[in-house]
Amino acid sequence: MQPFTMTKIVATVGPACEEVDVLVRLIEEGARVFRINFSHGTLDSAKAHLDAVREASKQAAVEVAVFGDLAGPKIRIGEVVDGGVAVDVGDTLRLQRDDITAEPPAATFSTTWPSVIDDIQPGQRLLIDDGYVRALVTEHNDDAITASVTIGGLITRRKGINLPDTELNVPAVTDRDWQCADWAIEHELDYLAMSFVRRAAELRELIDYVKDRAPRIPVIAKIEKPQALDDLEAIVDAADAVMVARGDLGVEMDLTQVPIIQKRIIRMAMDYGKPVIVATQMLQSMIDRPTPTRAEVSDVANAIVDGADAVMLSGETAVGKYPTAAVNIMARTALSMQEHVGEDTYAAHPPKRLQESRYRTAALAHGVASVVRDLDAKLIVVWSQRGGAARYLSQNRPRIPIVTCTSDRRALRRMCVLFGVQPVLLDQPADTQAFLYKIDERLLASGACEPGDPIVVVSGTPLGVPGVTNTLRIHYVGDVCKLQK
Repeated sequence: MQPFTMTKIVATVGPACEEVDVLVRLIEEGARVFRINFSHGTLDSAKAHLDAVREASKQAAVEVAVFGDLAGPKIRIGEVVDGGVAVDVGDTLRLQRDDITAEPPAATFSTTWPSVIDDIQPGQRLLIDDGYVRALVTEHNDDAITASVTIGGLITRRKGINLPDTELNVPAVTDRDWQCADWAIEHELDYLAMSFVRRAAELRELIDYVKDRAPRIPVIAKIEKPQALDDLEAIVDAADAVMVARGDLGVEMDLTQVPIIQKRIIRMAMDYGKPVIVATQMLQSMIDRPTPTRAEVSDVANAIVDGADAVMLSGETAVGKYPTAAVNIMARTALSMQEHVGEDTYAAHPPKRLQESRYRTAALAHGVASVVRDLDAKLIVVWSQRGGAARYLSQNRPRIPIVTCTSDRRALRRMCVLFGVQPVLLDQPADTQAFLYKIDERLLASGACEPGDPIVVVSGTPLGVPGVTNTLRIHYVGDVCKLQK
């Protein structure tokens, strides 16, 4: 089993890892969050994946979080004959409103969203299959658009369509997404990720929907559309967490700008104290190969240095040949980086919005970082019933683990995405002294600490009441056990 990684690892569930024994191995290698992608499969298959993850978590004796990833309005090519239709540079490509099965030699296609024909205008780019085929729109009428191919290739059924220059009049949340959101609430998923976010108002629509239902699911805003960058601050402010979803960003924007955009999104998420996940093609070559490229490992390392709470595997675990090896490589990279990233890396950038809030727990969490550094503490231990104190501590990016205790299993799972947080399920002690005794017992029994090791304990009075975290205590492991004897 891998040692504890401060940066969390997200693994996507799919055919390559849907068996319980494989999921157990992923957990043992370091995966702490699992993604169910609603873009693929049915709700019945999603239920099978959720049940398998929960069983694997039980067998591994490690709590993990699960989030559902809404598909959004995926615009795709319609039906195409087997073998596809090839287009060359200079060919005329037609995208029409009416359904058709495309077949050579004509390059005429339908789309899963016929209404986009109304939105596309001459001079705008049409990208197919993640931009492997590109065309420039030359004509538009009520029934179809015509485009000139600028980069040729083979077009097969259901390939994605990107329209980076077009203001699309499509909903950010589709009817299918609302069904998936209801399913996620019913089955108590820990987070819900929203695709196709362009404006904060679209995100708030989903947030308001889940807020009025129990249990309320935190919403992750996926930043994957160029339009989202124009409203980024409002989106980050509204979201419970943020994902740098580099797939569509890399298709619809200049590729050379994506690393800069990634840093900007991470920095803003940290300013607002929101967990941030970096995703897409992190170890892409491991879908087919047992080892990644040097560039891919550097990409993961760079996201960690930037300050990501979590890094995500998509096809690498969902359909790849080496899902366990992919998690292992990612965990080893995270361990290497946390050993070599200095404590000054994030110290110069404390969460700005939290400082401005003057909120008591946020101020206390900021002070903990200074105490930890001066004391050379081994661990931070906090009682965080609903996870609020854990979030504030995590947002200050201490360089030692934050052992977070709660008696709320749901809150515990949600904390699995937070940088540095090591959640522990614990029956609520009667008072702070009893809490310290339990902590001493657990830390000594597990070998996490030696007698006399200094730790910083954060709690509130009365213990376990949400919103009253108000105490910082320097504690030496084993002292309470000695007093009890």
